[in-house]
Amino acid sequence: MALDGRLWDGISRSMGRLAQGYAISVLIGVPLGILMGRVRTLRRALRPLVVGLQALPSICWLPLALLWFGLTETSIIFVVVMGSVLAIAIAVEDGVMNVDPLLLRVSSTYGIRGARFYGGVLLPAALPGIVTGLKLGWSFAWRALMAGELLYVSGGLGQLLTMGRELMEIPQVMAVMVCIILVGTLIDRVLFQSVETRVRRRWGLAAT
Repeated sequence: MALDGRLWDGISRSMGRLAQGYAISVLIGVPLGILMGRVRTLRRALRPLVVGLQALPSICWLPLALLWFGLTETSIIFVVVMGSVLAIAIAVEDGVMNVDPLLLRVSSTYGIRGARFYGGVLLPAALPGIVTGLKLGWSFAWRALMAGELLYVSGGLGQLLTMGRELMEIPQVMAVMVCIILVGTLIDRVLFQSVETRVRRRWGLAAT
């Protein structure tokens, strides 16, 4: 597979879908989590729904995605988004809720409001929780992508895995599984864990 280019093409396609779906999840999940953390009425109204939908396995969204978008790339990206956006929103909400109340009272006393409050006080204070949410969302997005590609013929690592099963090619199945593990571990270790460690050290939450 590596010599004839199928493996690299599969990785490229999977990573392209993951990047699109994860970017959309971050753009929706982070603001949603901040709003849920700051607006009590919104939190009471949305949190049970978000937690309930989070319990639904991401692959369960695929039939609905196929009905809405047909056999297109959009269906896979939709499954990725639904697999990660809720986890990001919940983790970001927890991060915002765990901000030191004393810090919030001091900023209110000094009249810091609006964009200055969110950009200068709330988001920096909630950053460790936000980074944890982004890392959690990435792992959910990666799993959702693989599950979607296993059931939908569209190229990518998931399809290579399905083809190996149908052709009874155990070496291909094992090779793709190892590749999925390596790619997931590499991104988790190189990108998210290093960023999370730096943020936690910067905020005094981990040993230097």
